[in-house]
Amino acid sequence: MSDDSRSDDPRFQSAIVAIDEANRHDPRKEMVDGIEQPRELLFAQRVYEWVEKLVDDPSEVLLLAARGHTIRRWMIPRDTYPKTTIGYHEWRTALADFHADQTAKILADCGYTDDVIGKVRAFITRSNWPADPEAQALEDADCLVFLQTKLAGYIDEWGEEQTVRILRSTIKKMTPAARGIAMKLDLDRSARDLVERAAS
Repeated sequence: MSDDSRSDDPRFQSAIVAIDEANRHDPRKEMVDGIEQPRELLFAQRVYEWVEKLVDDPSEVLLLAARGHTIRRWMIPRDTYPKTTIGYHEWRTALADFHADQTAKILADCGYTDDVIGKVRAFITRSNWPADPEAQALEDADCLVFLQTKLAGYIDEWGEEQTVRILRSTIKKMTPAARGIAMKLDLDRSARDLVERAAS
């Protein structure tokens, strides 16, 4: 994790620690350098790092949203909603509200004002996307981490044609700059081929 310019703000640091602690309880694990680590903790940290790369001077609310926007995601599994397009969108809406509520509680406990909490909530629920450039940066970061870390694991489950359709939707949400970065990611051959097909 890179050094953070807001390291002297006790509220900010307390919030980041609390969000990470919540995500540390994810029962789903990912191997990193031979060590099992909580999947959602890694995902949130990676999105945060991408935001820092994509935005020259990210706001505090954007960084808080980046760290909390998928907090405790494992608590609302996909299979709790119908395996339909409508069910998928209902699930995503429920997740966004859940993540926003969970993050808001942590921020309130850390002493943040209702105004700041409301702005973080807007990022997490995407109510200010795509009009707000920082909201778009969060979307770009989320998509890049998905491509880097999750895509390969879904290819067998989805099949090639469904994967290409999903990737087209993903790429469409990204800025041209983020799409350019996506095309240079270090992906395995099968994932790379599908991303190129979706982008063509």
